[in-house]
Amino acid sequence: MKTRREFLVGAPIGVMGVIAACNDAAGNSRAASPASTGAAAARAAFPESISSVPVDAPTLTWTPRHDELVYTFGGATARQRIKPGTRIVTWTEDCFDGAVKTAADLPSRKMTPGHDNPQTGPFYVEGAEPGDTLAIHIVKLEPARAYAVSSFAPGFGALVGNDQTAMLGPDFPETTWRYDVDAQRRVARSSSRDGKHSWEVPLALFLGCLGVAPAGGEVRTTLVPANFGGNMDCPEVRAGNTVYLGVNVAGGLVSFGDGHYAMGEGEIIGAAIEGAMNVEVYIELIKHKATPIPRIENAQEIMFVGSGRPLEDAARVAFKAMIGWVRVQTGMAEMDAYQFVSQTAKATIIQLVDPEYTVLVKLEKNRVPGGRG
Repeated sequence: MKTRREFLVGAPIGVMGVIAACNDAAGNSRAASPASTGAAAARAAFPESISSVPVDAPTLTWTPRHDELVYTFGGATARQRIKPGTRIVTWTEDCFDGAVKTAADLPSRKMTPGHDNPQTGPFYVEGAEPGDTLAIHIVKLEPARAYAVSSFAPGFGALVGNDQTAMLGPDFPETTWRYDVDAQRRVARSSSRDGKHSWEVPLALFLGCLGVAPAGGEVRTTLVPANFGGNMDCPEVRAGNTVYLGVNVAGGLVSFGDGHYAMGEGEIIGAAIEGAMNVEVYIELIKHKATPIPRIENAQEIMFVGSGRPLEDAARVAFKAMIGWVRVQTGMAEMDAYQFVSQTAKATIIQLVDPEYTVLVKLEKNRVPGGRG
């Protein structure tokens, strides 16, 4: 049986996603249809709060069977079709495909190879075409179980050797930790392997995976983040935020999963506190407006997610997109926008373990001078 690391190494990573993500955000905005200067563009730049989801919005309530889950971005047929402006109430399995339940369970022995990060979806959004954008408002995320699991897989993690970073010395052993969830206190509890120490982690739920089908007919493993979203492992993919993803194929084919009950920045051991999740999202379609890399917004902040290796390339992708956004919103010259972002933006290392690393760059909207939002 292949380990998670062996599967990851053999999976098609490609370079098309990183190249596409490096497109000039300002250039894409200049190429937008005149319609993008209207209400849709205003909403895309400064979206309304998701609390404004219409109470009469059509609602799809769907709990997928296990054999309806998918394990790639792209290459899977739509499981459901929805109209823009639909609320989806559903459920996602954990990253271990539901197979790991106790500290004695090792993923390499319990999981089917290639079944990391099962996805709920894909959802075909009627009318979505390449060059459009999907706005995915995350309305509610809740634990679906009273336990969660984390693990270490040999060769996977930020502080071990692998095929790309060679080190002398043996691998650490495969190890699993179980967390018990206290929903009332909003914490997850676990203990050391010898039982001598215990700790609590505050719950901070988010979706580790949220993506659309890649361009060009690519089929990508759910271990990979890229310009289509995917396994971003970004804590800002949380309730109260809106994620914008560019449409690459007809219908967009949105899917999500890999629920994280909490995660430290960097995800250095290779797994968060992983658990099944009850999910509610609201999906809108923005016509004729491209989104080259994932963008996240709320009423206070604008954020971009950059993916790539080495780490500095992931940061460059996100910072370049932010500078382009500031130019469009303010009319600043490129060098002035570069200076402004350099002095005001914040950057977080999201994860250092996947085939592509991810960096989040964020900016407080109220600091943008003379914005056009």
